Amino acid sequence: MELWHRHLGVYGICVEQGKLLVIRKHSGPYTNRFDLPGGSVEGGEPLADALRRELREETGLDIRPDRQLGTADFVIPYKLDKRGTSHIHHIAIFYLAERVPGGLEMEEFIPNNDSLGTEWADPGMLNEKSCSPLVMQALAWLADEADWPVEAVRLDGWKVLE
Repeated sequence: MELWHRHLGVYGICVEQGKLLVIRKHSGPYTNRFDLPGGSVEGGEPLADALRRELREETGLDIRPDRQLGTADFVIPYKLDKRGTSHIHHIAIFYLAERVPGGLEMEEFIPNNDSLGTEWADPGMLNEKSCSPLVMQALAWLADEADWPVEAVRLDGWKVLE
């Protein structure tokens, strides 16, 4: 029997000098993979504020949301013992964002418990085995090769790395 946890998050697509800002996930279904910085919206928090807060927490960078690009959702088989669930319905709201000059540099930032570190990655080096589906969707959008999916992408065959 499938028991569900719904996760709603905001994620920033930041590109500088042709490289994509990514974090290396510390926990969850994307552990040890590159992921877009971002995360949960707190109660009463506007989406753009959540994006700024999450990117600051995960990367140390101050960002400015440029525009909302769209949403995508992913169904991932992943057991969350603390919730007693077997699957995550991950709903992701994507924003194009840019770094605000004058903030911390990544080298000065100590990652939080969600991130093992942050880097500017060459898109040509990112692939399905090393990245979350959010990164792959962002890369497809940046390459203008894919429309946003209308229906949830079910990732039952996707292997969770531990």
